[in-house]
Amino acid sequence: MSHAANRPKASPADGYPWEKNYSPGVRWDFPLPKAQPLAHFLVDAAANWPDRIGLDFYDRQFTYAELLALAQRAANGLQAIGVGPGVNVGLHLINSPHYIVCLFGIVLAGGRVVNFSPLAARRELEYQLADSQTEVMITVGVPSLYGVVAGLKGKGRLRKIVVCALEDFLAPELARVLVGPPAPRTVDSQTEIDFRALIANDGKFAPHALGPLDEEVAVLQYTGGTTGEPKGAMLTHANFSSVLDIYQHWRGNETVDATEKGLLVLPLFHIFGLTSALLGSLQCGLQIVLLLRFDPDRVLSDISTKRITRFSGVPTMYAGMINHPRIKEFDLSSLKRCGSGGAPLPADVAQRFRALTGISPKEGYGLTETAPLATLQRHEGETRTGTVGMPAPHSLIEIVSLEDGKTVLPIGQHGEICITGPQIMKGYWNKPAATADALRDGRFHSGDIGFLDSDGYVTLVDRKKDMILSGGFNVFPRTIEEAIYEHPTVAECTVIGVPDAHRGQSAKAFIALKPDSKAFSFEELLAFLRDKLAKYELPAEMEIRDSLPKTGVGKLSKKELVAEELAKRAAKAS
Repeated sequence: MSHAANRPKASPADGYPWEKNYSPGVRWDFPLPKAQPLAHFLVDAAANWPDRIGLDFYDRQFTYAELLALAQRAANGLQAIGVGPGVNVGLHLINSPHYIVCLFGIVLAGGRVVNFSPLAARRELEYQLADSQTEVMITVGVPSLYGVVAGLKGKGRLRKIVVCALEDFLAPELARVLVGPPAPRTVDSQTEIDFRALIANDGKFAPHALGPLDEEVAVLQYTGGTTGEPKGAMLTHANFSSVLDIYQHWRGNETVDATEKGLLVLPLFHIFGLTSALLGSLQCGLQIVLLLRFDPDRVLSDISTKRITRFSGVPTMYAGMINHPRIKEFDLSSLKRCGSGGAPLPADVAQRFRALTGISPKEGYGLTETAPLATLQRHEGETRTGTVGMPAPHSLIEIVSLEDGKTVLPIGQHGEICITGPQIMKGYWNKPAATADALRDGRFHSGDIGFLDSDGYVTLVDRKKDMILSGGFNVFPRTIEEAIYEHPTVAECTVIGVPDAHRGQSAKAFIALKPDSKAFSFEELLAFLRDKLAKYELPAEMEIRDSLPKTGVGKLSKKELVAEELAKRAAKAS
């Protein structure tokens, strides 16, 4: 159905048109500028702020002009080894300047970027390598990463490996402190090239023509693979361009001076880190303070000493900060804006962070397939606690029936969140059936359960695949997790469904405690939860662990726990 007749005319000053009078099927639009190639965002930053510090990596600083020059040299080097239109190049990198330089080097050279998680096991990498038809891999010469990629030589279409080292940009002594000694290598000049050799040129690459930007794939971004095999979401140049234009409009075209600094600890190989943190920072000329990984001590210290003004993270990062035993020793007063994504931010964590800093993290929602934009909290004013904000400009969010997957539900009813907008992926790489299933009736079916309220705010209830069917009731793990987070000694919690002979499924809670906290019994947990949950929502089991499994971006991960429980029960049955 068409929604064009319902779209209100709005200017940036109007704010969201549904703040006072929301109705389903309405989306707020403004004229999107002409789409730009992905490389435009670094080229434009270098033109606008050539001498501004664009990147600070453990005190090694780069201006925006220097970053572009390095990317141009990378493009020249990549073209020399055969990268051009139609060639897929894998980035198997930790957070370092190499990622930024190579990302833009690939697209300037005419290639497509394929993001690989450096935390993935060899089996997963081998599958993704074959599925994506990657021809060149760029990795880091540390044992845990180089060894895995070197072992993929001869697999699929892989013909060349580019090997980076932190010593390319940092003193050897500091590089060893950060990542340890370099990997032992027997360099094969036919299949390997060092990063320094790749960029040893004048940067005069051959420009190439792009076709329609809504068709040209810039990045293959693989989904987490929590259900079946990972799938490569084909994200076009226009997908990224539309998201960044929406961010800019949402910010009201605010100006950012050279003193503004954003701390980037989100993994760059993940879509949240790539689009929201990296590209969003380049777009507004922010100085990026880049860290290899999230470490609460380093993060809190950098916020305090480098006077960080902006921070984006996933909920486990916020939990790690507020639970730091010396949190009150750090000066966090420089922070102006914080964002949260990747998973729902527990209300208790948000409230405690606000009590410490005076800032409520702006919680948004999106997926790999939406690059990753779907909803936004209002840029100014207070956040709507418990929600993930309103549908973003140009985005229509509809809640459809879980039974038929088609019927659009009214305000307040739970169903599957469906999204339409210019940020929706082109489809899944070489997976027409999965594409057809995800992109139905003109909508992207997210697999997430949620609802819209009368003001247009979206509440994320749970993943459809995580919902527990217990004795005929739909039980949402997030509801249980939120209640458990209210316990004063709980640092992290995740809930999964486990087989139950009587009810079909029941809930099991996995809990990590705050430092120096005393463990409690399952009976004590139930007593704490009885006035917070319905009887059918109460967990049937509990397990306290030192730590809980996490994904590459730092989100709590359920799939390892599900696999453990199934294996445990299978062993017991046999």
